[in-house]
Amino acid sequence: MQPNLFSSPEELTKINERKKNTNSIELDPSWKSALRAEFEKPYFSELHEFLKSEQKSGHEIFPPGDQIFAAFDRCPLEKTKVVILGQDPYHGLGQCHGPCFSVNPGVKIPPSLRNIFKELKLEFPNFEIPKNGDLRSWCDQGVLMLNATLTVRAHEPMSHAGNGWENFTDAAIRAVDENLENVVFLLWGRHARAKKELIDSQRHCVLEAAHPSPFSANNGFFGCGHFLKTNEFLKKFGKTPIDWQT
Repeated sequence: MQPNLFSSPEELTKINERKKNTNSIELDPSWKSALRAEFEKPYFSELHEFLKSEQKSGHEIFPPGDQIFAAFDRCPLEKTKVVILGQDPYHGLGQCHGPCFSVNPGVKIPPSLRNIFKELKLEFPNFEIPKNGDLRSWCDQGVLMLNATLTVRAHEPMSHAGNGWENFTDAAIRAVDENLENVVFLLWGRHARAKKELIDSQRHCVLEAAHPSPFSANNGFFGCGHFLKTNEFLKKFGKTPIDWQT
């Protein structure tokens, strides 16, 4: 059964102990503080009503309710060192679990993620291509893996775009930009690169490339060197580099 996403707008900001009950929505306290104003804006109430209507209409929504904010939960604001921007959650059954590009263990690795692994192999010869696409170990090291839209209707890509999530995730990007120093932003593809205007490139490192999709990876993603450049930048400012091996 699809979990009840939100019984009220306030439930989205509830901070409680992890429970097996998938009806509870959690948000890391640091993000809750930084994004508190967003929950009070009209667009967020409209987003809440939209998601309720989707559920009422019988649509299956991904990811499950308790995983919508997983990217934030696994990467608190103050620990964020790198931001990778995606566009839309995976829309297949059992694929997505919150962080962009990442899929649940046991799920076939999607083409874009397979190309990400290929690029990592190019940059780090000792990198071993993983047998699964679970990238949550990146999140735990300070990589915020943020989709512009945090939910999607099953089997209908971009079905929740334009309903308010973009306002919320733009606010998250601004929170990183304004509250932290020397963060690496990886912007892959036209949609992600459009977010550059939200970032102060004088205070942060902004790396742009083509999207890792098979349709565009050969146009500038392969050979971009972003993972190596990220670690070099982090070390320059005394931060622990990311272990990209999952």
